[in-house]
Amino acid sequence: MNTFTPIIAKALNLNERNVEKTLELLNQGCTIPFIARYRKESTGGLDEVQIGNISDWNDRLCEMSKRKETICKTIEELGKMTQELKTRIDNCWNATELEDIYLPYKPKRRTRAQVAREQGLEPLANILMLQRERDPQSAAKRFVNGDSVTSVEQALQGAKDIIAENISENELTRQRLRNTFQREALISSKVVKAKADDEGASKFRDYFDFSEPLRRCSGNRLLAMRRGESEGFLRVKISVDDEQAIYRIKRQYIHGFGPCGKLLEEAVEDSYKRLLAPSIETEIAAASKQKADEEAIDVFAGNLRQLLLAAPLGQKRVMGVDPGIRTGCKVVCLDAQGNLLYHDVVYPFQPKGTRMQAMIKFRDIVEKFEIEAIAVGNGTASRETSDILKEAHYYKEGIGVYVVSEDGASIYSASKIARDEFPDEDVTVRGAVSIGRRLMDPLAELVKIDPKSIGVGQYQHDVDQSKLKKSLDTTVESCVNMVGVNLNTASQHLLTYVSGLGPALAKNIVDYRRENGAFASRSQLKKVPRLGANAYQQCAGFLRIPGAKNPLDNSAVHPESYHIVEQMAKDCGCTVAELINDKQRQKEIDLNKYVTEDIGMPTLTDIMHELEKPGRDPRAEIEEFEFASDVKEMEDLVVGMELPGIVTNITKFGVFVDIGVHQDGLVHISQLADHFVRSADEVVHLQQHVKVRVTDVDLQRRRISLSMRKKK
Repeated sequence: MNTFTPIIAKALNLNERNVEKTLELLNQGCTIPFIARYRKESTGGLDEVQIGNISDWNDRLCEMSKRKETICKTIEELGKMTQELKTRIDNCWNATELEDIYLPYKPKRRTRAQVAREQGLEPLANILMLQRERDPQSAAKRFVNGDSVTSVEQALQGAKDIIAENISENELTRQRLRNTFQREALISSKVVKAKADDEGASKFRDYFDFSEPLRRCSGNRLLAMRRGESEGFLRVKISVDDEQAIYRIKRQYIHGFGPCGKLLEEAVEDSYKRLLAPSIETEIAAASKQKADEEAIDVFAGNLRQLLLAAPLGQKRVMGVDPGIRTGCKVVCLDAQGNLLYHDVVYPFQPKGTRMQAMIKFRDIVEKFEIEAIAVGNGTASRETSDILKEAHYYKEGIGVYVVSEDGASIYSASKIARDEFPDEDVTVRGAVSIGRRLMDPLAELVKIDPKSIGVGQYQHDVDQSKLKKSLDTTVESCVNMVGVNLNTASQHLLTYVSGLGPALAKNIVDYRRENGAFASRSQLKKVPRLGANAYQQCAGFLRIPGAKNPLDNSAVHPESYHIVEQMAKDCGCTVAELINDKQRQKEIDLNKYVTEDIGMPTLTDIMHELEKPGRDPRAEIEEFEFASDVKEMEDLVVGMELPGIVTNITKFGVFVDIGVHQDGLVHISQLADHFVRSADEVVHLQQHVKVRVTDVDLQRRRISLSMRKKK
């Protein structure tokens, strides 16, 4: 059994066998989506989140194992390793506890205590710690040598320095103070007076004189304070009641009121103020920041998942519009496959154009290119442009006007991916193409953009960037494999995220497709250069081929399970295609007949779900949306108004909703429902159409407060 299996199983409250099998599959190079979808018998049906947690814990424990090797090597080189100490290190799997064990042996700069030890004052420190000496001054005289130690005062101070360092490195003392900080610490922030009136300081006004218990401080408030601190506007401190903390440490070390007690009191106070408190404060600050980072990353990943899995319009001829006032609206027309047919600039606003001229031009473009839907970016002039477009083609039924998020479109338009796709077009055309394609298939288009640029996060630039990237990449991979990918139309970038592929194999697939034409079957993938058996096993089930000779090639049924479906069809006296089209025959199949040592009921159940609707898209159907016609600016808002809106961002403290006035409003988490809401995504999802009520309008600060609770 893997050494880490029991530890991971206990930490995650999972079955040890399932954890062990999952680790085996991960070590064999299997991806998380593949394990979750096609190895349910081995893992006991663990989902992607659980498998991801197992992988993360395994990585963490591997790092800790390497750290232990370094620690043991250092202690052995010092000649201070004992069997008891070695056993403690071997059995320790808590990073904080491990560092506490190592601290007394850790190489450090030349401290005051180290100088005192070199002066031979450690025995005097031990004498004072025993607290039996009736005359510490006399004891100290024995250590005055006229050379390195020239006075009693110097000897006693050196001894106190040694005691202070020993106290600061004591495991029990550190853990007790750590517990005190965790229970009682306050986090406070003060404005830097010299910068209080600076332009950038206003956004941190809520934290100019702020204090609350650290354990109650939400992640978004902590990250806001830390950003204010990093930008030089705030001073942030984490502290406890110093007198109480020092008193508790004194109780640990000082016994009675002997003549050594006063010296020990001074050593304890020095240890606390100079060594212990700063060290633990730094540690607690890092831990609280890490927790806030994890919260923010979870929020970002959750929002990204919702955005990637937003409802697609599908393969229709689309007009993409990137709105603009002074520079005009960038317009592109795309065919049903997303290929660029035409681009132009329309000027609906003064001074270069008029509303009527724009309406006529929009109508002509829609008719000429047989446009079936219109995508409008949600940036500047989005509302005004949408109104013109709706009026322009009112006579033509069935053409919806959809507002789509344009976050990250400018990043895409200047990227290498966009330059490769449209080498002869400028960034404005590429951006409009991205807007149009996002309507057709949000997932296929958004994977081309760095997730951090999509704009659905919370303090994403303040969190651990490596952890953020890993989480977002995992989210993108999960979404791509959950939906599945059309092998014959997918871009190289989309294929990169398919289980088992990556950039090199994705490029090879596209090159093979270009040279040999469309793939006729999944098995043809084996002819792609460098795509070996393992990569084929990992990717095949997530790739679709609409219209393939074998209908299973357009389903989530893995090729390794084709023989099961073929046997089912044979037992029913029909072909696989007939079985897929005959729901009654499917209902009559007894799955127990097909259970084997390798294939269990979870896989068979998944197969039957696929046969019901092969290649089904798990995403919802798209809906058209319309803002309130009489509300277009913040000045039009009145407290009590009920308005339609679109959820644009979800945070820990609430959700932001676009109500069509060029400024999103905030629905605080307490205003999301009439019942207690622990997490906003329990109630709403990104791009959801909601009804909100205006509760406050602050024109000066450009803030709108909204509620989704029932009006009392």
